[in-house]
Amino acid sequence: HSSLKKSKKRQAMTLKKVQNCLQVTLEKKRFLDLSHKQLTVVPVCLQKLCDIDELNLSANEIKVIPNFIIEFKSISVLDLHSNYLAQLPAVICQLRNLQVLNLCNNRLTSLPAEFGLLAKLHTLSLAVNQIEFLPHSFVCLRSLRQISLADNRFTRYPGCLNKLKTLKSVNMDRNPF
Repeated sequence: HSSLKKSKKRQAMTLKKVQNCLQVTLEKKRFLDLSHKQLTVVPVCLQKLCDIDELNLSANEIKVIPNFIIEFKSISVLDLHSNYLAQLPAVICQLRNLQVLNLCNNRLTSLPAEFGLLAKLHTLSLAVNQIEFLPHSFVCLRSLRQISLADNRFTRYPGCLNKLKTLKSVNMDRNPF
């Protein structure tokens, strides 16, 4: 009985609780930190705060990123590391202002074909997943400067990375080459 109460309690993320996690940085960026909250789903009430600049949902137990993520038009930093994500919705590729995306330590096996639409992306962390190849659209990531692909399932270096002239740092450690 008490364990049922506990699991119900851990799911209840009200708008008020979420708003209490909202911070404004010195640069006047609106930063929402929902890391380490034992979330198994992205709270629906987040839709009311879609004008934020940075969102941290890391170190939770989230399995699915809902399609309403598309409403976060101004978001520039999205941190989803250390969750249980097996795939990303294609709508995430419509977040045109995204500059930093952290997807480390999830269960991803692939990325959406439209990934190259993230034209402003400069830092991408995909380490500790189960990815074997990158989508062809990666050649369109003209702003990408850093990428971590360590601890995945790449059997060879992704050729599309050679076409990215802005790339300064590539981490391919611990892949089965």
